Amino acid sequence: MAVTLHDHDTGPRRVSILGSTGSVGRNTVDLLRRAPDAYSVEALTARTNVDLLASQARELRPQMVVIGDESLFGDLKEALAGTNIAVAAGADALVEAASLPADWVMAAIVGAAGLAPTLAAVRRGVTVALANKECLVCAGSLMMSEVESAGATLLPVDSEHSAIFQVFDFDNVEAVDRIILTASGGPFWKLDLEAMAKATPKQAVAHPNWDMGDKISVDSATMMNKGLEVIEASYLFPIPEDRIDVLIHPQSVVHSLVAYNDGSVLAQLGVPDMRTPIAYALAWPKRQGSPAARLDLAAIGSLTFEAPDSERFPALSLAREALKTGQAAPTVLNAANEVAVQGFLAGEIGFLDIMRVVTEVLEKGPEAGIASIADVVDIDNEARRIAREFLGSMTA
Repeated sequence: MAVTLHDHDTGPRRVSILGSTGSVGRNTVDLLRRAPDAYSVEALTARTNVDLLASQARELRPQMVVIGDESLFGDLKEALAGTNIAVAAGADALVEAASLPADWVMAAIVGAAGLAPTLAAVRRGVTVALANKECLVCAGSLMMSEVESAGATLLPVDSEHSAIFQVFDFDNVEAVDRIILTASGGPFWKLDLEAMAKATPKQAVAHPNWDMGDKISVDSATMMNKGLEVIEASYLFPIPEDRIDVLIHPQSVVHSLVAYNDGSVLAQLGVPDMRTPIAYALAWPKRQGSPAARLDLAAIGSLTFEAPDSERFPALSLAREALKTGQAAPTVLNAANEVAVQGFLAGEIGFLDIMRVVTEVLEKGPEAGIASIADVVDIDNEARRIAREFLGSMTA
């Protein structure tokens, strides 16, 4: 299926994809291959998936490919022998890839590992499509300050924030009453605490609507993803935390809403397909076609909404409290959650133990302020150390 685009003013848009083998990265590659004349690729990166990264590189012919795991450099080099594509590995190489002269950068590296490369792209003053929640969760004030000073454009790629971006009146902010993030509720929305305590990793990653990686799927099951999105929204949009609502919407058709002071509520709707918000960001400020299925409301029949249950899903409250506390708290929240989710996926702790770990680390974690990336790294490392120590005591 070919996609017809308006020509960019200066020819093909040069793009880089940081995290090209993950769910968002693969969907971005799919859109690029459907419009081969509209884009040229500067860089592709991945953490460990050498085979897929090499396959993408042979197809898209980027200037540079980077594998995050340095032990896999030889495998990637061999896989791309004879292509004349520059190959590199490691954290510094990820930053180098993000610094190449692309016009548009997809920041889709999962977790705190995406912070430094995303910041490097921002500092070039280009358009950065942000699919990494942790960049704003861990270093929101720092990141937004860099965006402003570099004159960069930050476009949200999460379906919820993209939806808000599309219907938020930035020229009349005073007319906005509140924003409403929708959540599917994940696979455990109807389960009681006893059943959730017995939930397996396989059940937790089986999201009913979205095709996501294991970590993000578990975050959806705990609703931590929505907590992180509340923090993210507080930086993306000029709205205080107490005017950011969350609403459970199991069908994942209404991706988010903006309520105005005249009683109007504007929403962006669509089928649950990440290619829609990615396409919006990729062609912005124009629009391009997407192969996503067209929404058929008559076939769906009904859309339902519920208030979130904070007793069974405490992640939302923990995230809001971290946002209010400020300084290191959101970084500690994120680090503790990443360690706890890894422990759950490895079978070391139960599903409900994830929030036990996060709560413990928030109480004992560092409280310093954040003035630099080095501060974020130090706080993140210390929070992970505390989380692993506590996780170990649970399994001893």
